[in-house]
Amino acid sequence: MRIILFFLMIIVFLSENLCAQITFEAKVSKNKLGINERLRIDFIMNENGDNFTPPDFKGFLVVGGPNQSLSNSWINGKRSFSKTYSYFLSPQLKGKIKIPQASVTISGDIYKTSPVIVEVTSAVEKPNDPNNVDYIADENIHLVAEISNLKPYLNEGITVIYKLYYRNPITISDVQELESPKFSDFWKHIFKIPRITVERGTYKNESYNQVIWRKVVLYPQKIGKLTLEPLSLNLSVGLPTQKRDFFGSNIYRQVQKTITSGKKIISVKDFPKENKPKNFNGAVGQFDFDVVLSKKSLKASESFQAKVKVKGKGNLKLFKLPRISVPNTLELYEPEYNENVKILLNGMQGSIEDSYTIVPQYQGKYPIPPISFSFFDPDKKEYKTLNSFELIVNVFDGPFNLSDYKNISKKEKANTKIDGSFKFVELLTKFSSIEKKQFWNSKIFWILFSLPLIIIIGLILFKEMFLNREKDKKFLMQKRIERLARKFLSSAKKEINNYEIFYDVLERALHNYLKAKLFIETNEFSKKKIMNLLVEKNVDFSYAQEYVNLLENCEIVRYSKQSIVNTQSDYQKAIEIISKIDKQL
Repeated sequence: MRIILFFLMIIVFLSENLCAQITFEAKVSKNKLGINERLRIDFIMNENGDNFTPPDFKGFLVVGGPNQSLSNSWINGKRSFSKTYSYFLSPQLKGKIKIPQASVTISGDIYKTSPVIVEVTSAVEKPNDPNNVDYIADENIHLVAEISNLKPYLNEGITVIYKLYYRNPITISDVQELESPKFSDFWKHIFKIPRITVERGTYKNESYNQVIWRKVVLYPQKIGKLTLEPLSLNLSVGLPTQKRDFFGSNIYRQVQKTITSGKKIISVKDFPKENKPKNFNGAVGQFDFDVVLSKKSLKASESFQAKVKVKGKGNLKLFKLPRISVPNTLELYEPEYNENVKILLNGMQGSIEDSYTIVPQYQGKYPIPPISFSFFDPDKKEYKTLNSFELIVNVFDGPFNLSDYKNISKKEKANTKIDGSFKFVELLTKFSSIEKKQFWNSKIFWILFSLPLIIIIGLILFKEMFLNREKDKKFLMQKRIERLARKFLSSAKKEINNYEIFYDVLERALHNYLKAKLFIETNEFSKKKIMNLLVEKNVDFSYAQEYVNLLENCEIVRYSKQSIVNTQSDYQKAIEIISKIDKQL
């Protein structure tokens, strides 16, 4: 009897050990499916493992997963454990596809699944079973890309809005982007959506819940057929079951679903060749154009601004403004670009402008010739050209240009004082007899006697007046240079909180200061040549080195996009070094 009981205990022990064997296997939702269907594969282990390595799903696209689930329970003193990794796959080709082994480490040993072979056939019709999960999801959830214009012109703005539609009886949650469009061959602006909200909308004349997922404004940069890549979302879909909870409400089960907006083709048209203006440079939209002067009357050596401005609706950030031309006697500086553009759903709106600083050298009346601006209106499908008016600048209280002086009338010359020249004086001499008067007591004697003294005094006065005039010229020139330096530095100060624009404007101010001070084009010089030039002009080596270091710092910040900068400190350094160099020059 004892022997029989002993053998029974051994059998029970062995059976428990057999039941406790570790298993790791792969299970698929179906072994045969259409290329337009999806496959679910579960990797299941009955003991907790680490270092799970999925197989290479060659021939499939992973559209969901891995999703991990755990089950651990005790029933009648027996433990039941299960850990599952789930993937959702979409087949990419037809035929028999082999899914290789997956591996996991359990209690220090490596376990592998057996390979699984799945047969992929041609596309199958969607089942119409209302209880089928895919049918319910496909009928009640849609991702749509709404495009404002499928046939725009080159550089014409279009709007793309991605909307997610769904309706009862399903719910959605845990939405993630699997594939995001790159918008190649387009200039793009993606609007930030701070919070996803659910609204009521209409899809194919039926009422749906609507979620706006993304808004984009695009400007095509190439002609021809351009592809908008699809937007793909993976989401958790809640489907009602036949079960109800304690309160009588339906119990939902969650399934993974992948939806896509699909590829879209945009046919971009080229501009018409007929009546195309020669100065057309790609501006598309509806615009107004003007050239405005800050002053129309000023003294010589003072500066004024000429602003070339375009405002309206269109691709404002994607074209260049026409340049103005002025007479050679006006000193024209490179323009300062400013823009005030807002990007709305219907495209760019606002204004852009180039502000030129101009300094006259001589007095006179100078014309600013009219310039033209051409753009293409996509609504009217025609080109339009706008012309500015001819503007006159009156410059007074300054020296005349000698080449212009030859052409003015004699009357004007008589009333004009010219630096370095004298008015002609016509003298009428009357002779009288000296027989009755002594020569030393005559008027001619005293005239000749005092003439050398008068000439000496006149030369002294002329010398003083000439030197003072030269000093005044230098003083006016110095003031003009300081005003120009302050102008550019003030522009930098306005952008002190936007370091990218600040260092660009600051660098231009430093270059233009040397250009105005030394009459050189510093853009053609290296930093070493600039420093040598300053030293040759008797500027201390330390000041020249500090000036070049500030230029190099501007370039480093602009091109390396440093995140840690001190614009206030660099602005003060610029003021100090310009003051130091200006004193020595």
